[in-house]
Amino acid sequence: MMAAIRIISNSTSDIPKDIRDKYGIYTLPLCIVLNDKSYYDREEITTKEIVEWAETNKTTPKTAAATFDRATELIKKCKEADEDVIFFGISEDLSTTCNVVRLTANDLDYSDRVFVVDTKNLCLGEGLLVLKAIDLIEEGKSAKEIVEILEVERDKVVSKFIPSELTFLARGGRCSASTALLGNMLQIKPVIKVEDGKMDVDKKYRGKAGKVMLTFLKDIEEDLRNADPKRVAIARAMLDDATFDAIVDYVKSLNVFEEIIINEAGGVIMSHCGPGTFGIFYNKK
Repeated sequence: MMAAIRIISNSTSDIPKDIRDKYGIYTLPLCIVLNDKSYYDREEITTKEIVEWAETNKTTPKTAAATFDRATELIKKCKEADEDVIFFGISEDLSTTCNVVRLTANDLDYSDRVFVVDTKNLCLGEGLLVLKAIDLIEEGKSAKEIVEILEVERDKVVSKFIPSELTFLARGGRCSASTALLGNMLQIKPVIKVEDGKMDVDKKYRGKAGKVMLTFLKDIEEDLRNADPKRVAIARAMLDDATFDAIVDYVKSLNVFEEIIINEAGGVIMSHCGPGTFGIFYNKK
């Protein structure tokens, strides 16, 4: 008889709560550090509180890997239930959380039952891989088989973000203060892509955020029409309702995807990209 499989995903995957609850997905939170105090992402601090702190202090919070205490708590729970574990972590180029889980599994003498997936992604780019794993579990695949499939599937995930302004990127060291100042004055909006686990600028637009975001979607419409139709995911970080609703309506109007996953990005994305950010995530065929 095949062992039960438990999925653990770190908080940066931004999977909606209803999906986590439905499939019993455990969440391992990363940490948001304000001054010298650390908070568990999505549990002890809100994105609104992060923005308020950042504006008051004119800097961005630091983010840190998941703690060994929380990783131990979750994996011990799975061991007691005799479950195989598939852990989905934010790109190892961006965080050491995957290694925290590996070390914890080894300390608990459970490493042969814990499979760590470096998603080489973040936000709902991770989430798409989690949802793919759920599909494979329902097909009756073993944990080992699922991980082998995901090592191929993760290279098919496309993740792109557009922040409304560059202030948070500059404060986090992803662009210079002078570039951010000039970019904000000229209303420059970069498209940030995640590729092989790293974040980089794909192209740049100029104009108001709402108009730019819809123009961007029209520019990638052919890619969306040729994407895997199973699902697409859309996230926002305190982006206004009117703009976000227009984005969602546009994607729906394509009549391409069987399922559209929508959620608010958590504290890690907010800390690095800032309020007014939109992201879209889909799989290449």
